[in-house]
Amino acid sequence: MSKKQRTVMLIDMQSFYASVEKAKHPEYKNKPLVVAGDPARRSGIILAACPLAKQKGVKTAEALWEALQKCPDLIVIRPHMQEYIDVSMQIVEIIESFTDLVEPYSIDEMFCEFTGSMHLFANNPIHLAKHIQTKILSETGIYARAGIGENKIISKLCCDMIAKKISGGIFDLKKEELDKHIWHNPVREMWGIGSRMEKHLWKMGILTIGDLAKTPLSTLRNKWGVNGEVIWRTANGIDNSPVSVDTHRMQKDIGNGMTLPRDYRTGSEIEVVLLDLCSEVCRRARKKGLMGSVITVSISGADFDYKTGFSRQIKVVDPTNITLDVYETAKRLFYDYWDRQPVRRVGVSLSDLVKDDIYQLTLFDNKERQRAIDKVMDNIKDRFGEVSILRASSLTDAGQAVDRAEKIGGHYK
Repeated sequence: MSKKQRTVMLIDMQSFYASVEKAKHPEYKNKPLVVAGDPARRSGIILAACPLAKQKGVKTAEALWEALQKCPDLIVIRPHMQEYIDVSMQIVEIIESFTDLVEPYSIDEMFCEFTGSMHLFANNPIHLAKHIQTKILSETGIYARAGIGENKIISKLCCDMIAKKISGGIFDLKKEELDKHIWHNPVREMWGIGSRMEKHLWKMGILTIGDLAKTPLSTLRNKWGVNGEVIWRTANGIDNSPVSVDTHRMQKDIGNGMTLPRDYRTGSEIEVVLLDLCSEVCRRARKKGLMGSVITVSISGADFDYKTGFSRQIKVVDPTNITLDVYETAKRLFYDYWDRQPVRRVGVSLSDLVKDDIYQLTLFDNKERQRAIDKVMDNIKDRFGEVSILRASSLTDAGQAVDRAEKIGGHYK
């Protein structure tokens, strides 16, 4: 008996942030609109551009001032991250009414498998995708596209290279037709290929996805090991991985970073930011019941033309989620590697995570008192809000805790 052909879709929301804003503001329906960060805080970057703005040449990730030069009548809206998260969750719930196998890939992309449920809703994958597309549009105002294939890789390639570019936004790509629809594309357009890898492949005479697919696997494995096999399998549409609701639930690290509102030039200013970030990272770790034994500090310099900065980590003896422990280690890392040049971005993360229900007791440090203080501060913030209790340093000119409390992922809620 032959194995049943899988039906997997990658469902993607068109210009997601901009689409949410247009659904909320019907008066902007026929106007070019972008969602962009706050120019006053050096985050004036285009996060999303609607199709009308893209027709004017506006591109995602370009500076807002460049976009305005291309399209002076551009509608610019500051991001509302909590709304985008809420709409994304609503879309997941809509898809879950058709299948219980929904794997969020990003805030606006979801892998879904309908192998066992499609017969309940439609006669073929195209009809099912249209049904889902219509339901998402009617309930959220968001236009969805769907790439269909027998596995996640094919559905992703199909969505990115075909469905997003055709009228109707839906395409069913058969594995045996990769050469017809995918292989002629430049290798850079393939999922998983960055600019550096592209240059390496060019030197080998590999210019298209088809060139990559036809390259002997042994050649790629000898050059890049497992990564060589991964890109070869992607080009050939080979993927046995399941669509799993648990794929992204195994957290590897907990971190936070921020671009500063101005160049920070003194160690004392940067210490304040480090403490704010360590407080936030450790609170999130405690909330998840986790500790970490690897602490990473990342610094970016202020000079865009001459890049400076570093990313360094250190493994501590015992896992921790105590704010002052992490802060003291982060501060030591910072001073060991800082070149004394102005800083524009700071990041802190905690990794090598373990459960915090068992930890090492020590005779020489009063860790229990520090844990109790952290717990009291967590409880106060949970009850009364993020800025209900702060360290005094957070209220100085260098502190960012108050501003960050109004944001999600660096953008206003």
